[in-house]
Amino acid sequence: MSNSIPEIEELIKLISKFPGLGSKSAKRIVLRLINNREELIKPLTNTLAAVYKNVQRCRNCGNLKSTNDKCTCAEKKYNQICVVENIADMWVIEGSGIYKGYYHILGGTLSAMDNKKEDDLLIPSLVNRAKNESIDEIILALSASVEGSTTAHYIQDNLKGLNVKISKLAQGIPVGGEIEFLDDGTLFSAFKNRAPITKN
Repeated sequence: MSNSIPEIEELIKLISKFPGLGSKSAKRIVLRLINNREELIKPLTNTLAAVYKNVQRCRNCGNLKSTNDKCTCAEKKYNQICVVENIADMWVIEGSGIYKGYYHILGGTLSAMDNKKEDDLLIPSLVNRAKNESIDEIILALSASVEGSTTAHYIQDNLKGLNVKISKLAQGIPVGGEIEFLDDGTLFSAFKNRAPITKN
Protein backbone atom coordinates (compact mmCIF):
# COMPACT_ATOMS: atom_id res chain seq x y z
CA MET A 1 0.00 0.00 0.00
CA SER A 2 1.52 3.29 -1.06
CA ASN A 3 1.86 5.95 1.63
CA SER A 4 1.19 3.26 4.19
CA ILE A 5 -0.11 4.40 7.56
CA PRO A 6 0.80 2.03 10.42
CA GLU A 7 -2.66 2.18 12.03
CA ILE A 8 -4.38 1.30 8.76
CA GLU A 9 -1.91 -1.49 8.00
CA GLU A 10 -2.51 -2.95 11.46
CA LEU A 11 -6.29 -2.73 11.01
CA ILE A 12 -6.07 -4.50 7.64
CA LYS A 13 -3.91 -7.20 9.20
CA LEU A 14 -6.41 -7.74 12.05
CA ILE A 15 -9.50 -7.81 9.82
CA SER A 16 -7.85 -10.24 7.38
CA LYS A 17 -7.69 -12.76 10.27
CA PHE A 18 -11.50 -13.12 10.22
CA PRO A 19 -12.79 -16.34 8.59
CA GLY A 20 -13.39 -15.98 4.87
CA LEU A 21 -11.58 -12.65 4.61
CA GLY A 22 -8.28 -12.15 2.86
CA SER A 23 -6.13 -9.08 2.41
CA LYS A 24 -8.23 -7.63 -0.45
CA SER A 25 -11.52 -7.98 1.44
CA ALA A 26 -9.91 -6.51 4.56
CA LYS A 27 -8.71 -3.48 2.58
CA ARG A 28 -12.23 -2.90 1.19
CA ILE A 29 -13.70 -3.10 4.70
CA VAL A 30 -11.11 -0.68 6.09
CA LEU A 31 -11.77 1.83 3.30
CA ARG A 32 -15.52 1.56 3.98
CA LEU A 33 -14.90 2.21 7.67
CA ILE A 34 -12.65 5.20 7.01
CA ASN A 35 -15.07 6.73 4.50
CA ASN A 36 -17.94 6.33 6.99
CA ARG A 37 -16.11 6.98 10.22
CA GLU A 38 -18.98 8.73 12.03
CA GLU A 39 -21.63 6.13 11.12
CA LEU A 40 -19.36 3.07 11.43
CA ILE A 41 -16.07 3.53 13.29
CA LYS A 42 -17.45 5.35 16.33
CA PRO A 43 -20.36 2.96 17.08
CA LEU A 44 -18.22 -0.07 16.19
CA THR A 45 -15.50 1.05 18.62
CA ASN A 46 -18.05 1.56 21.40
CA THR A 47 -19.75 -1.77 20.75
CA LEU A 48 -16.46 -3.70 20.63
CA ALA A 49 -15.38 -2.09 23.92
CA ALA A 50 -18.73 -3.05 25.52
CA VAL A 51 -18.47 -6.64 24.24
CA TYR A 52 -14.89 -6.92 25.52
CA LYS A 53 -15.96 -5.62 28.93
CA ASN A 54 -19.35 -7.27 29.39
CA VAL A 55 -19.42 -10.56 27.46
CA GLN A 56 -17.65 -13.72 28.59
CA ARG A 57 -17.85 -17.48 28.21
CA CYS A 58 -19.75 -19.39 30.87
CA ARG A 59 -17.35 -21.71 32.74
CA ASN A 60 -20.10 -24.28 33.13
CA CYS A 61 -21.45 -24.69 29.58
CA GLY A 62 -19.13 -22.62 27.36
CA ASN A 63 -21.88 -20.35 26.01
CA LEU A 64 -21.61 -16.55 25.86
CA LYS A 65 -23.21 -14.55 28.64
CA SER A 66 -23.24 -11.06 30.07
CA THR A 67 -20.78 -10.61 32.93
CA ASN A 68 -23.45 -9.70 35.48
CA ASP A 69 -26.17 -12.13 34.33
CA LYS A 70 -26.73 -15.79 35.03
CA CYS A 71 -26.22 -18.09 32.06
CA THR A 72 -29.20 -19.91 30.53
CA CYS A 73 -27.63 -23.20 31.69
CA ALA A 74 -28.56 -22.18 35.26
CA GLU A 75 -32.27 -22.42 34.39
CA LYS A 76 -33.81 -25.75 35.40
CA LYS A 77 -36.18 -26.43 32.51
CA TYR A 78 -34.62 -29.02 30.19
CA ASN A 79 -33.44 -32.62 30.55
CA GLN A 80 -31.24 -32.80 27.44
CA ILE A 81 -27.79 -31.42 26.64
CA CYS A 82 -26.60 -31.01 23.06
CA VAL A 83 -22.78 -31.06 22.92
CA VAL A 84 -21.22 -29.01 20.11
CA GLU A 85 -17.68 -27.98 19.22
CA ASN A 86 -18.15 -24.23 19.01
CA ILE A 87 -20.63 -21.39 19.36
CA ALA A 88 -21.14 -21.17 15.58
CA ASP A 89 -22.45 -24.77 15.64
CA MET A 90 -24.86 -23.88 18.45
CA TRP A 91 -26.14 -20.84 16.58
CA VAL A 92 -26.85 -22.96 13.48
CA ILE A 93 -28.78 -25.59 15.47
CA GLU A 94 -30.61 -22.95 17.51
CA GLY A 95 -31.52 -20.98 14.39
CA SER A 96 -33.04 -24.06 12.75
CA GLY A 97 -35.53 -24.51 15.62
CA ILE A 98 -34.92 -28.28 15.53
CA TYR A 99 -33.75 -28.67 19.12
CA LYS A 100 -34.99 -27.25 22.41
CA GLY A 101 -32.71 -27.90 25.35
CA TYR A 102 -29.39 -27.06 26.95
CA TYR A 103 -26.16 -26.70 25.00
CA HIS A 104 -22.60 -27.49 25.98
CA ILE A 105 -19.90 -25.81 23.90
CA LEU A 106 -16.59 -27.65 24.16
CA GLY A 107 -14.44 -24.99 22.52
CA GLY A 108 -12.96 -27.35 19.93
CA THR A 109 -12.06 -31.01 19.58
CA LEU A 110 -9.21 -33.17 20.79
CA SER A 111 -6.49 -32.57 18.23
CA ALA A 112 -2.77 -33.19 18.33
CA MET A 113 -2.27 -30.78 15.42
CA ASP A 114 -3.95 -27.86 17.23
CA ASN A 115 -2.40 -28.89 20.57
CA LYS A 116 -5.92 -29.25 21.96
CA LYS A 117 -5.99 -31.54 24.97
CA GLU A 118 -8.65 -32.66 27.43
CA ASP A 119 -7.84 -29.78 29.79
CA ASP A 120 -8.49 -27.21 27.04
CA LEU A 121 -12.06 -28.41 26.49
CA LEU A 122 -15.05 -28.25 28.82
CA ILE A 123 -15.38 -32.03 29.19
CA PRO A 124 -15.01 -32.09 33.02
CA SER A 125 -17.85 -29.57 33.41
CA LEU A 126 -20.01 -31.68 31.04
CA VAL A 127 -19.47 -34.70 33.31
CA ASN A 128 -20.39 -32.55 36.34
CA ARG A 129 -23.58 -31.40 34.62
CA ALA A 130 -24.52 -34.99 33.83
CA LYS A 131 -23.90 -35.97 37.47
CA ASN A 132 -25.53 -33.04 39.25
CA GLU A 133 -28.40 -31.96 37.00
CA SER A 134 -31.56 -33.86 36.01
CA ILE A 135 -30.24 -34.83 32.59
CA ASP A 136 -31.80 -37.78 30.73
CA GLU A 137 -29.92 -37.51 27.44
CA ILE A 138 -26.67 -36.11 26.09
CA ILE A 139 -26.64 -35.61 22.32
CA LEU A 140 -23.18 -35.54 20.73
CA ALA A 141 -23.49 -33.12 17.78
CA LEU A 142 -19.85 -33.18 16.73
CA SER A 143 -18.33 -32.99 13.27
CA ALA A 144 -18.01 -36.20 11.28
CA SER A 145 -14.21 -35.96 11.29
CA VAL A 146 -11.41 -37.93 12.93
CA GLU A 147 -11.10 -35.25 15.63
CA GLY A 148 -14.87 -35.17 16.18
CA SER A 149 -15.03 -38.97 16.52
CA THR A 150 -12.04 -39.04 18.87
CA THR A 151 -13.66 -36.37 21.07
CA ALA A 152 -17.00 -38.25 21.06
CA HIS A 153 -15.30 -41.48 22.20
CA TYR A 154 -13.42 -39.61 24.92
CA ILE A 155 -16.67 -38.05 26.19
CA GLN A 156 -18.38 -41.47 26.17
CA ASP A 157 -15.57 -42.92 28.28
CA ASN A 158 -15.89 -40.07 30.78
CA LEU A 159 -19.66 -40.56 31.06
CA LYS A 160 -19.47 -44.30 31.72
CA GLY A 161 -21.36 -45.42 34.77
CA LEU A 162 -23.74 -42.45 34.77
CA ASN A 163 -27.46 -43.02 34.36
CA VAL A 164 -27.77 -40.92 31.21
CA LYS A 165 -28.58 -41.85 27.62
CA ILE A 166 -25.85 -40.86 25.14
CA SER A 167 -26.79 -40.43 21.50
CA LYS A 168 -25.16 -39.04 18.39
CA LEU A 169 -26.53 -37.39 15.30
CA ALA A 170 -27.52 -39.69 12.46
CA GLN A 171 -25.07 -40.14 9.63
CA GLY A 172 -26.88 -37.76 7.30
CA ILE A 173 -23.86 -35.60 8.07
CA PRO A 174 -21.25 -36.12 5.36
CA VAL A 175 -17.86 -37.49 6.38
CA GLY A 176 -15.68 -34.54 7.30
CA GLY A 177 -18.78 -32.33 7.48
CA GLU A 178 -18.94 -29.51 10.01
CA ILE A 179 -22.21 -28.66 11.81
CA GLU A 180 -21.75 -24.95 11.10
CA PHE A 181 -22.16 -25.48 7.32
CA LEU A 182 -25.11 -27.91 7.26
CA ASP A 183 -28.51 -26.95 5.88
CA ASP A 184 -31.68 -27.16 8.01
CA GLY A 185 -32.93 -30.29 6.21
CA THR A 186 -29.76 -32.26 6.93
CA LEU A 187 -29.74 -31.06 10.54
CA PHE A 188 -33.41 -31.97 11.03
CA SER A 189 -32.79 -35.48 9.67
CA ALA A 190 -29.67 -35.91 11.80
CA PHE A 191 -31.49 -34.90 15.01
CA LYS A 192 -34.68 -36.85 14.24
CA ASN A 193 -32.80 -40.05 13.43
CA ARG A 194 -30.13 -39.73 16.14
CA ALA A 195 -28.95 -43.07 17.41
CA PRO A 196 -28.15 -44.15 20.98
CA ILE A 197 -24.53 -44.99 21.61
CA THR A 198 -24.13 -48.41 23.16
CA LYS A 199 -22.16 -48.41 26.37
CA ASN A 200 -19.38 -50.96 26.70
